Amino acid sequence: MSAPLSDKQIQHLYWRAGFGISSGELKTIRHLNKKQIVDNLFLASEQSTPLSMDFGTLQKKQKDVSREERKQLRQLRNQKMSELNALWFRQLIETNQILREKITLFFHDHFSVRLRTPRACLHLNNIIRKYALGNFGDMLMEVSKSPAMLLFLNNRQNRKDHPNENFAREVMELFTLGRDNGYTETDIKEAARAFTGWNFNYKGAFIFRQQHHDSGAKTILSKTGNFTGDDVINILLKEKQTARYIVQKLYTYFVNDTLNQNHIEYLTQVFYNANYNLETLFRVIFASDWFYDNENIGVKIKSPIELLVGLSKPFKVQYQNTKVLIHLQKKLNQMLFFPPNVAGWPGGKSWIDNSTLMLRLKLASLILNNGVIEWHDKENIPESIMTMREEAYKKIKSRLQKKIKAKPQWNSFLSNFEPKTKNEIISFILQPEISEAAKHIISSLDENDTNSFIIELMSLPEYQLC
Repeated sequence: MSAPLSDKQIQHLYWRAGFGISSGELKTIRHLNKKQIVDNLFLASEQSTPLSMDFGTLQKKQKDVSREERKQLRQLRNQKMSELNALWFRQLIETNQILREKITLFFHDHFSVRLRTPRACLHLNNIIRKYALGNFGDMLMEVSKSPAMLLFLNNRQNRKDHPNENFAREVMELFTLGRDNGYTETDIKEAARAFTGWNFNYKGAFIFRQQHHDSGAKTILSKTGNFTGDDVINILLKEKQTARYIVQKLYTYFVNDTLNQNHIEYLTQVFYNANYNLETLFRVIFASDWFYDNENIGVKIKSPIELLVGLSKPFKVQYQNTKVLIHLQKKLNQMLFFPPNVAGWPGGKSWIDNSTLMLRLKLASLILNNGVIEWHDKENIPESIMTMREEAYKKIKSRLQKKIKAKPQWNSFLSNFEPKTKNEIISFILQPEISEAAKHIISSLDENDTNSFIIELMSLPEYQLC
């Protein structure tokens, strides 16, 4: 029988494996032991619920549309990208498959693609979701053959007479071995030759164009043969460094920014021996004692999506205008489907700067208390407005502001809210140790106004950590 977990440890598990836990859920599972709680997480994520959208005219071939229609299609693509963003965000809030969605969010960053091609982006997102608790090698293979990846890293232009190294470089540097870990520039060039001919048809199905493929012998990581792209990926998966690199990234994301090398080496062996089975790896992490050590609790800065979903999910927040979600994501520097580059979001302390910190601290009030937000980008404000005197600016300020128009379900939240005393509420809302400055602020708050008290707690710097 495994040892019981404290409330704080259960919350820690649910923040790392998902986006927090409600008071009602905590009350329901508190009596279970660690193994049962972890088993329930995996059981809830056993099935995969893919995202689905109607793309309508976007499925037309480009050659079959007029110039005017192409302009309309560009506008429609932008609209569908916004809808896709809102669709996934809603699933993150509403799903019970929290572990699968959290792992999907991780690999959304790992296999970073920035396109305005909604069909390809949705397809890639569903591939990742499908394999999130399956085999990383299978995920890697299917992601590599997806239209999104082939488009973003220019492999459609990779042909035997004019090899393009973009995909070959990133599959080694970012997706498997890690930067400067056991490969050379020659390995990249040879691998690029192996990936020649990888393409897809207008329906988005992968095709191998034999006439574009370099069928000559290649030498990659000291192995020689008439390798294809499939062979290269299998060669990379046989390298233990690939397991180590993926484990390091997963550890940073799910456990702690500071790597414990003993844990890394042990998990690498587990992952490699399990033939890259992700469920096996995560079960070992969540079953360990060290995962629940105090040094791992309340030490990670929530990503913008973790912060937004973590605020929205327990209150079942409904957003009247989904554009506000995109606006907030943009201002917080993590917009779903638009990573900064192929390396993804840096994460960690990079989430916080003077601009994002102020918005983060206002976020609870904005979402849970019908707050007002500046609704503009500086680059879109005329120079004349920027140079106006402060008094004149105040007169037009209302035109530059919008209410969030979010509808939190406070009654539903409070009806299942178990904590009653001030300390119980603080312990439930905040994961890290409370600073002296925060204690001073909290001491002046009125805990009898539960709504306001919770919002004030969520407006403290400590709420930025999980």
